[in-house]
Amino acid sequence: MAKQTEEKNKNAARPEPKKEGKFKSFLKRKDIEISFQRYLIDALSFMALGLFSTLIIGVIFETVGNLLGIAYLTDTLAPIAKQMAGPGIAVAVALGLKSPPLVLFSSVITGFAGYELGGPVGAFVAAVIGAEFGKVVSKETPIDVVVTPAVTAITGSVVGTLIGPGINEFMLGLGVIINKATELQPIPMGILVAGVMGITLTLPISSTAIAIMIAIAGPASGAAVVGGCAQCIGFGIQSLRENGWGGFVTQALGSPMIQVANIVRKPIIFVPPTLAGMILGPFVTTMFKMESVSAAAATGTSGLVAPLGALAKMSELGYPMGEIWLKIVVFCFIAPAILTWLISELFRKFGWIKYGDLKLNLENM
Repeated sequence: MAKQTEEKNKNAARPEPKKEGKFKSFLKRKDIEISFQRYLIDALSFMALGLFSTLIIGVIFETVGNLLGIAYLTDTLAPIAKQMAGPGIAVAVALGLKSPPLVLFSSVITGFAGYELGGPVGAFVAAVIGAEFGKVVSKETPIDVVVTPAVTAITGSVVGTLIGPGINEFMLGLGVIINKATELQPIPMGILVAGVMGITLTLPISSTAIAIMIAIAGPASGAAVVGGCAQCIGFGIQSLRENGWGGFVTQALGSPMIQVANIVRKPIIFVPPTLAGMILGPFVTTMFKMESVSAAAATGTSGLVAPLGALAKMSELGYPMGEIWLKIVVFCFIAPAILTWLISELFRKFGWIKYGDLKLNLENM
């Protein structure tokens, strides 16, 4: 009896677990997560996919069309692809935010409206706001087929057109400072831009979205190109003994982002390709100037987008074609491979990088 009384006293003294608030419970049910991860990593990463599927593929169509003399690509397909950037961004962002179908499809409206006044930033802001408000009302009324698209379109387009232009101007102003600083101080800025853009390309942050938002241009765009290419080619070459040529192609033409888990375990493996990019950055901002269209500048060799972007921009600027190809081959492929290999082999010799540190499970990819 005394034992039972003691147990009751213990249970009475034990605090009851806190009940989840109604608001938090509602957000959880609607899959709305207000966090850095959801908005600045997940949403931005999906924004990049929207950009790749519209604006960037449009740049590629235009470049290939000009090279091969295919008028359909330059005059028809490329302009249409570029014009669809806003809707493409919004649908991709809505998908990244795990929106239901009606929210996803009506995001086409928010993206178009946001892009018209606020460019890529306006489309992004409009997509996020529209998608989240659309999720709030989704399946909450008997006339969901009307209410959900209406709320998504109205909230997204209104907020996007009100806030988007201001944020867009800020980002463009930041880009002007970076571009101008690179022209005035090409060596330190070449190092900085190549390093930062290369790092953001490999981490789960969208370097493509950032480059487009700030409208990176001039010598800074060249530094961004080599910084990104150094990551793609560099991770492929320094992990060659662990992953073979299949792993090289996966990272060089795919994405070095698949190394993120290994980077978390062993951060030093991030150093060789990043150093290679930082070494090459000043060369392309001074003696061997390279430029790229902003849409492709921070994509590395993934899908050969950055080299094609450099080809498009330098052709437009009137560089001799032989010089363009030489710079692309050397600074996008050969130099990053050699430099990363030398640095990584030195690190292996010192025992800082060991066999298996860069191993990928390619069978599950």
